[in-house]
Amino acid sequence: MTGDTACRIFRFGVFEVNEGSGELHKQGVRLKLHAQPFQVLILLLERPTELVSRDEIRQKLWGEGTFVDFDHGLNTAVNKVRHALRDSASEPRYVETVPGKGYRFIAPVTVEATTPAEPAKTSRILAAPRDLPSAPRKLVLILLLLVQGMYLAFYLSALGNLPEIREILEEARLPASGLCFAALVATAVGLIPVRLFICAAVAFDVQELPAKFNKLLPVLLCLDLFWALSPFLLVHHISIGIALGMCAALVYLPFAQRSLILMYSRGRIQKEDRRV
Repeated sequence: MTGDTACRIFRFGVFEVNEGSGELHKQGVRLKLHAQPFQVLILLLERPTELVSRDEIRQKLWGEGTFVDFDHGLNTAVNKVRHALRDSASEPRYVETVPGKGYRFIAPVTVEATTPAEPAKTSRILAAPRDLPSAPRKLVLILLLLVQGMYLAFYLSALGNLPEIREILEEARLPASGLCFAALVATAVGLIPVRLFICAAVAFDVQELPAKFNKLLPVLLCLDLFWALSPFLLVHHISIGIALGMCAALVYLPFAQRSLILMYSRGRIQKEDRRV
């Protein structure tokens, strides 16, 4: 593949297949899949809901002049695809066997064209799953719950001290102090159920948490950065220098939270792997 050649990214369920890099990901975590099973998966994804015959797969993957045990090789490749997708031949969710004819990919598939120069839409400022260290799953869950508890404490403390906060904003003589006060109250009230949802999802080990969090991330990141200024609401009790230091830590916290969600996702997948 040349540098100018477009490649495709297939998405279905919680999975993503990058044709250019030859990688299969589940909720951002890379799964192991060798070259031949990966090629079989690509052939099926190219024609979702359509029958792909065994003979067509043989011609494209093995060629006419190759003398191998084709039936055994194809069966092994399909089994490896199913294993990676946690699929079953008896109750297929993704790869359906058509007896004596071939295979059919039965789940909805979306396809996105990209180029090696523009392999992803996400910024490299944000960590990828492969960049993150391994950590005990229990530790990740505890840290996630502590982060949500800390944010909840911020929101409740602010709502419990509204007269003092209004006084601080008026003393600061901000051009839109009333608007800032209204935004603070509205975001605190709106974010409390979000934090409670994340706490419940972590406590009950909800499988869809990483996907739902990714949908919330753009809005949640902006609001978390807005609340990173909250230490200045304590200027009657702490110095400006300490407030600045606390703000710097709180600016980092939303990105740390995202990393914990990715580590949570990876830990959940590893837990499922041990059950298989």
